[in-house]
Amino acid sequence: MAANIEIEAKVLISKEDYNTVVEHFKSEVTSEFDQTNYYIDSTDFKLKQLGIGLRIRKSKDHYLITLKAPMSEGLLEKDQNINKSIYESFAKKNIFPEGTIKEFVKMIGIDASELKILTSLITHRIEVDYGSLASILSIDKNDYNGLTDYELEFEGNAIEKAKDQLKEICEQCGIVYKENLISKQSRALSSIR
Repeated sequence: MAANIEIEAKVLISKEDYNTVVEHFKSEVTSEFDQTNYYIDSTDFKLKQLGIGLRIRKSKDHYLITLKAPMSEGLLEKDQNINKSIYESFAKKNIFPEGTIKEFVKMIGIDASELKILTSLITHRIEVDYGSLASILSIDKNDYNGLTDYELEFEGNAIEKAKDQLKEICEQCGIVYKENLISKQSRALSSIR
């Protein structure tokens, strides 16, 4: 299992602003792809109450289960690769994947058999690599539960630097910077209530 610290600045934008940013960076795009996030919790949101996010991300034919827990700066991410049949066993039969994430869930007092996929979100992601800053700008279009939203994420190694860079990007594109603290998972889960 891999663990790392995720530090991102984020801003929700309008469809018009999204089109502006895509046009602004079209010659600098390093990758473009779709991914689906399947969000996991108990029906009474035990993980959410602890501030923990859990998802399975499908990108092409690759499946990755990720647990995110809050830290003083950023999120601790624990990742575990799974295959399609393990994903399908969980999705169809509620058999939670064996491994370190299941052990972590058990350690915090949650029975993994209570966890299930509650909703999903499809992201069309365009990435721009900021090589000199060792950072990535993600330009996202998100579809979930009949809703669509647009978001910019700037990943960096320190939150204030990431926010400053994202503010600069917004200024370049004529967008008002307003920090977004509501994750994709929270938005998707809130939309099913």
